[in-house]
Amino acid sequence: MKKAGILLVLIFSVILISCKENKEAKDAKVEETKIEEVKEVQPIVVELLLESKSDSEAKGKLKFSEENGIVTMYAKFWDLSPGTHAVHIHEKADCSSPDGKSSGGHWNPTFEEHGKWGAKEGFHRGDIGNFNVSEDGKGSIQLTTDLWCIGCGDEKKDILGKAIIVHQGADDFVSQPSGAAGARISCGGIIE
Repeated sequence: MKKAGILLVLIFSVILISCKENKEAKDAKVEETKIEEVKEVQPIVVELLLESKSDSEAKGKLKFSEENGIVTMYAKFWDLSPGTHAVHIHEKADCSSPDGKSSGGHWNPTFEEHGKWGAKEGFHRGDIGNFNVSEDGKGSIQLTTDLWCIGCGDEKKDILGKAIIVHQGADDFVSQPSGAAGARISCGGIIE
């Protein structure tokens, strides 16, 4: 009887120790999961300044920010003539030529017709659109999209290595392949 009692105590002790170890292992897993959940994904940010082209004084500053697969572009421009101007993403981050044409044509990785951003008929991924410039020569535009990414490597979405071009006039959203927006008056490469 005494042996049976000792054996029972030993079995009970092993069960308690095993349960305690399992609970500690589960607690550690829960703690690991909580730590992983707390880690925040930092947004990817690229900022650029635009330089004047085509004998203009036009300048600008842009900020692209990507978070959770969504890219937001904030753009401010100054020293432009009052009225409506077009802004597009072009193929290459090359602003070396005096007329900005070294940046190539509109960025169009999906081979769509030129058009207004979001149009059912299609549009280039670089067809950002028009913005208004007030009498003081200042203007701005903002765009948020999941059709772009920053440095993701997807040829149809990645804006790194491209250029921002501001045009002298408005985009008519119809003329092919570029919207008849006139001279390229400001240029900046989208680079890290």
